[in-house]
Amino acid sequence: MNPQLAEIGMRLLTLREICGISSQDMAQRLDMNVDDYLMYEKGEADFSFSFLYNAAKILGVDILDIMSGDSPKLSTCTVVKRGKGYAVKEDSQYGYTHLAYTFRNKKGEPFLVCVEPSNKIPVMHEHDGQEFNYILSGQIKFFIGDISYILSEGDSVYFDSSVPHAEQAIGNKKAEFIAVVMK
Repeated sequence: MNPQLAEIGMRLLTLREICGISSQDMAQRLDMNVDDYLMYEKGEADFSFSFLYNAAKILGVDILDIMSGDSPKLSTCTVVKRGKGYAVKEDSQYGYTHLAYTFRNKKGEPFLVCVEPSNKIPVMHEHDGQEFNYILSGQIKFFIGDISYILSEGDSVYFDSSVPHAEQAIGNKKAEFIAVVMK
């Protein structure tokens, strides 16, 4: 079992219990069955950004409260030096680094996203709000609903993130992009 997943699962369980929400109610609010939800709490399933974002909204906390266990404290400015963001490894295909993890009451969640090349069809995710992605390197196939676009370095996309979406690195090298999720 991945220790980071176990820690996130324990924080999720603790926050849910503090809020007085049953596991059945939490699963229903997340539009999933309770057995799948409990796998997250046990640290037996990898978390998608959408899952964490939606769970944080239900629990009334910052996404970083679930991811790291620390509440953001800064309210005027936060600087994150190269390589010093809060890294969250989602799965073998996606890696996320939060780029404003110490700033509280954010209107948006900025991430550096690394996507490893894969022939697997990516799992589509959705969450409230809007999202902006700016491609830093590599090339991705961006899926939204039934449409897909090829995006290269310097390209960007802004979209309604309540529509199912996913990214897939194409070619033989990883792709990196900045994703800003607005609440």
